[in-house]
Amino acid sequence: VPYLCYARKDRRTKPRDPVSSRYVAALFEAVGADRVITLDVHNLAAYENAFRIRAEHLEARKLFADYFRPLAAGDEVAVVSPDVGGVKRAEAFRETLERGLGRAAGRAFMEKSRSEGVVSGEALVGDVSGRTAIIIDDLISSGTTLGRAIAACRARGARRILAAASHGLFNEKAGDLLTNPDLEQLVVTDTVPPFRLDAAARSKLRIVSVAPLFAEAIRRIHSGGSLVELMGG
Repeated sequence: VPYLCYARKDRRTKPRDPVSSRYVAALFEAVGADRVITLDVHNLAAYENAFRIRAEHLEARKLFADYFRPLAAGDEVAVVSPDVGGVKRAEAFRETLERGLGRAAGRAFMEKSRSEGVVSGEALVGDVSGRTAIIIDDLISSGTTLGRAIAACRARGARRILAAASHGLFNEKAGDLLTNPDLEQLVVTDTVPPFRLDAAARSKLRIVSVAPLFAEAIRRIHSGGSLVELMGG
């Protein structure tokens, strides 16, 4: 399941709220699935707790690090999380990128709060001035979160702004992100085809395939190999 729908709906935020991630897990269990494999869920602990069968989790950070390494080879880099909840994800990516670059990279994160669908918070913690800022997130839906991070990085003096997200849903007006002159490139995986974007909006979009990653994970599961080693580094 390269993109696990409803994975973000993993808790109640108001009375009588559905916990849709558990309902989706129950559907897989009801049809007799033995194991589920997915990529970069919003909340790993909630994903693992939703399933009673084996639930494996893959990450795109090595794919993104391999893509960005030549682009940032001669630059001072700062890895940016667009919210506090994504700091661990951004930190794992930063460590992987550092090993590839052979030098340290900076870190930063945005404040963010959401109430009744309205996102607020503009403070950026960390130094991006004069650096290539790489914004890392798990998913782009409306594009509001990423748009805020791009604006904050530009306001704080980032020299270049690149971004990556594992799942590009591009709902509503998210395609407008790709016309933002402050954003140099946006990288997503092919877990969801970018069918909502017109041809003009795709000029800054780059897509990396996760098919080899899933294929190797399936091979290791059937042959007794290690998924921990696959995700290592």
